[in-house]
Amino acid sequence: MSTPPITTEPTRVLVVDDEATAVRNLVYALGKEGYEVEGRHGGTAALEVLDAERFDVVLTDLRMEKVDGMQVLRRARERYPDVAVIVLTGYATVTSAVDAMKEGAFHYITKPFRLDEVRHVVREAAELSRLRRENRELRAAVEGYQGGEAIITRDLVMQRLLETARQAAVADCNIFITGESGTGKELLARYVHTHSPRRNGPFVALNCGAFAEELLSNELFGHVKGAYTGADSDRRGLIETAAGGTLFLDEVTEMSQAMQVKLLRVVQEHEFLRIGATTPTQVDVRYLAASNRELKAAVDAGVFRSDLYYRLNVVNLHVPPLRERRDDIALLAQHFLKKSAQSMHRPVTEIDPAALAALQAYGFPGNVRELENAIARGVALAGDHVLWLEHLPEDLRGVPGHSGVILPTLAAQEAEYIRWVLSQTRDNRTQAAQILGIDRVSLWRKLKKYGMAE
Repeated sequence: MSTPPITTEPTRVLVVDDEATAVRNLVYALGKEGYEVEGRHGGTAALEVLDAERFDVVLTDLRMEKVDGMQVLRRARERYPDVAVIVLTGYATVTSAVDAMKEGAFHYITKPFRLDEVRHVVREAAELSRLRRENRELRAAVEGYQGGEAIITRDLVMQRLLETARQAAVADCNIFITGESGTGKELLARYVHTHSPRRNGPFVALNCGAFAEELLSNELFGHVKGAYTGADSDRRGLIETAAGGTLFLDEVTEMSQAMQVKLLRVVQEHEFLRIGATTPTQVDVRYLAASNRELKAAVDAGVFRSDLYYRLNVVNLHVPPLRERRDDIALLAQHFLKKSAQSMHRPVTEIDPAALAALQAYGFPGNVRELENAIARGVALAGDHVLWLEHLPEDLRGVPGHSGVILPTLAAQEAEYIRWVLSQTRDNRTQAAQILGIDRVSLWRKLKKYGMAE
């Protein structure tokens, strides 16, 4: 299932103050930064425009007559869950700042302020709002996902692959699916089956690399009663079980040469012998095979028979690694978040922007399977509704350097340093804030960001 692209609309900013000059100056300064800016004189006018128009960022004075900044903050958050609200005031106190942050304010700026500071905070707020909106749209896209045979993607290469898969599915020919481990080859095989004329028949999957030759032969062909010691009754094999449907042979290149010869006869003649039987059984099965090997190299090396290769490889579908389809990382992460939260009965519904950025920067040698495991780990460790950066595996919290060494992100380093300072001050946050060179409100915001707030 392909999904629509994330919407990209201009960032809209609302400036609210009971001083008309302050409103004009901020509207002018932020307008020059490329934002769509609206200004309102007083809280009452701000509530009216918030009821009528959508905004991504709101800058509001805290102390205003009739309707104050806290009321504007609450209305903005109520109307637009993605909005980032910045509180401005000339009467800064720790209590008022903490109150504003608890109500969901993004930042707290004291007057008189520097325009460079405002520009910087608005830029960060706009990015947060964008990421919140993207997360919400991703969740909405995931809501449309139904069943295990659908494939969620917005990657153009994957969308072309699915189109080819649908065409080949209707043709009812044998298909060879290639790709690295963890890319979702079996999921694509199920997708082909679901879009084929055999969709109402069985889909049977077998990992050929998981069995020794004798066990694999019994799994595929079955046996008749008395075929060997312990064979007390007839047993159907997976080929017979898949009759009228699809048999998916995963890691088929791991079969022994002898088993490849037996499989070749079944594919060519549409019949097989149960172990111990003398009469062949006719069978109508479609074969989908998969391997993480480079097929031509396996054939050239004599690992895989060329005649079986040509029988199975009527159409080749290659699943790209996750590192080549980065547009899908956020979408898949949200899907796995919902899946894991439901299975573990956890309240986690959001991925912190820093965690999402780390996921999108990572190379994922284990592909989609590694991403799913990372999200499952994060959901298991999350203490509230947000999966934070520190809940991800250590390898995913950094980005690879030129030497191949994993280098921690700035956010990961900051979180670790704050944690160390708190341990040294025995969780005295006033003292920790002084050591860090920030105020207690900024420290509280960082603790919340990194999932360390109580």
